[in-house]
Formats: sequence, C-alpha cells, structure tokens
Amino acid sequence: MLPTNRLVQTCRGLLLAGVAALALSACASNRGQLGTTDYAGLSATERYQTLGELTARYKANPRDRNVVIHYTAALRAAGQPEQAAAALEQAMTAHPGDAELAIAYAKALTALGRFEQSISVLDTVIRLDAPDWNALLVKGAALDQMGHHGQARALYQQAALIAPGEASVATNLGLSYAMTSDLVTAEQHLRRAIQMRGANTRTRQNLALVVGLQGRFNEAKALYAAELPPDQVEANMAYVRALLTQQNRWDLIDKS
Repeated sequence: MLPTNRLVQTCRGLLLAGVAALALSACASNRGQLGTTDYAGLSATERYQTLGELTARYKANPRDRNVVIHYTAALRAAGQPEQAAAALEQAMTAHPGDAELAIAYAKALTALGRFEQSISVLDTVIRLDAPDWNALLVKGAALDQMGHHGQARALYQQAALIAPGEASVATNLGLSYAMTSDLVTAEQHLRRAIQMRGANTRTRQNLALVVGLQGRFNEAKALYAAELPPDQVEANMAYVRALLTQQNRWDLIDKS
C-alpha cells in the first residue's frame, strides 16, 4: 500500500470540495438568481469574478443569509476560509438556529483545520430523528481528516441512505478509502460517483488521481484530458508521478 502522509494531504482538500453544494430555498431565485454554492468547480477567473460580485452584495446587505451563504462559499473556493468563518459567525448571531448557516460555518472551520469545533457545530443541528445528509457529509469529512475513517464512512453510508444517488456522498467515501491507501475500493466508489446526480469535473478528476496512483498512467491521462487543457493535464500527471516517487512505491503499483 502507498504510505499516506502526502496522499492524506492531497485528499484533505478534495474531501471538503466534494461535500455537496448547499441548495438554497426556492425563494433565493427571486433574490438575484442565487442557486448552487458550488464555486470550487469554476475556473480561477470565474471564481474571483464571482467573489467580487458577491462581496459587493454582502457589503450592501450583510444580514441577508442567502447572500452570506454564497459569499462565504465563494471565499472558501478562493482559499479564504478565515474570512468565510468570520462572516458566518456574524450571520449566525443574526440568525440563531439556522441549520444551513451552521453547516456552512462547519465547512469553513474544517477548511481551517478546526475539526473538533466543526463537529461541535454540526452536532447542534444534526437531528437524530431526521439528520441532514449534507451535515453528515461535512462531519464525515472532518472525522476523516482527524484519522477516524471508520466513523466517517459510517456517516457517509448513513448519508447515502438519506440521499441515494448523490455523487458527493460516493466521492467522499472513495476519498476516505484513498486516504488509507485502499485505492481499489476508492476507485470503485469514484466510478459509481461519476454516474450519479451532481457529478462534476472534480468528481472525474478525483477518479483520474486514484487511477494514476495505481500506475495506470495512460488511463489517468485520458480522464484528465477529458476535463482539462493540455498544460493542466501534464501538471496533474507530474503530480501523480511525484507522489509515487516521493513514496518510493513504484514496485507496488498495478503494472497492468
């Protein structure tokens, strides 16, 4: 098996990125056409353009919880989780008991590495009788990053029962197995994920990474090439090879 130190670091960011985008209520469509908060899948130019637009909306009305959720999701996608957490702390004061804000706050805390605090926040909004599957997914991502993979996978399985066919659930389950170097099982879950509702380019790139780490470079390159421009394909393939070289485990990869 691949030693996991670099691999775990790689999967940490992917885990939270794979968490389902928050879906806002129907009324959001009447307030500027705010829809999904999945800004991580945008290009860098699009991310920063969107962040600029949402920053202006947030400054104009920082108490609008829909704007806050989108603004802070864009901040996290732009690599600014500290600012996202600060904005969400203020929003939660203005909207106590708002589960969607709590989940967004937990995502920001997880991105900051404040895993125990993230879990504490989530435990205040996860109902035993009717748990929110997105909250379970975020909690699982925090537990995975703390090394509690069994507990994380149990939550992902619970989320899968509540929201069957959601790509983000299968994606995080696959990445959880990748973190413990069970790349075969990771690939099985990721192959299911790319066929599910909500699958996107990140889902397919996660599969490419896991395939590449098993030494199937041509297949991995083809998967990346379907999603990325040539220079990024080469950069990703170089990263996969660097992972294997650093771990000095070329003798253990699948040569087939």
